[in-house]
Amino acid sequence: MLQFFSKYKFFGIVLLVLSAIIIFAIYQVLSPKKVLKIYQPNDVTAELVDTTLQYKRKYHTIANFALVNQNGDTITQEDYKDKIYVADFFFTTCVTICPIMTDHMVQIQAALKNHPDVLLLSHTVTPEIDTVAQLKRYALKKGVDDHRWNLVTGDKKEIYDLARKSYLAAKDVPFSEYDLVHTENFVLVDKKRRIRGFYDGTNPKAIEQLLEDITLLEKEE
Repeated sequence: MLQFFSKYKFFGIVLLVLSAIIIFAIYQVLSPKKVLKIYQPNDVTAELVDTTLQYKRKYHTIANFALVNQNGDTITQEDYKDKIYVADFFFTTCVTICPIMTDHMVQIQAALKNHPDVLLLSHTVTPEIDTVAQLKRYALKKGVDDHRWNLVTGDKKEIYDLARKSYLAAKDVPFSEYDLVHTENFVLVDKKRRIRGFYDGTNPKAIEQLLEDITLLEKEE
């Protein structure tokens, strides 16, 4: 009996290996590939969406823009063409959530140093205070890589429209001293200018998830 099993031992091993390969191949075919959601205004809580867009269920993309960065250069969609990027809204004199958000952006910048197709974009919501010179001082203090991360200022209405109508990342506060309250959200944008995720910029776990999702998006793109 032992001689019988010994005789066919090699064939048994081969059959076992082949079976494992076949099972793995079937699992790969049947296992659904994770794909990031494409967010539309209709998917987001109403307070973060301009009333003109709350009905919109498809084809939402980030609008064209022309803003000025920490070096005095005009930044447009062309600078982010065919790039994945993370966007947020902040202001340099903020002492509550902004320092935490900026520190997390710094971490993201470091984590993505070998990913040239992923950029960062931070918009000030107080452009009357955050001049080019002020943004430059802030950038130097925080260690911003000018080649990867733009801190931008410009026309207040343009910035607020981007926050409300493009990135869906700010609350409208009409008839107040401040017309808008930015959220802590980091917004992940793909190469087609579509929103692929929202992440709490003050939460370390959310930052980890953002980095994982960027890796997924790079494979998809």
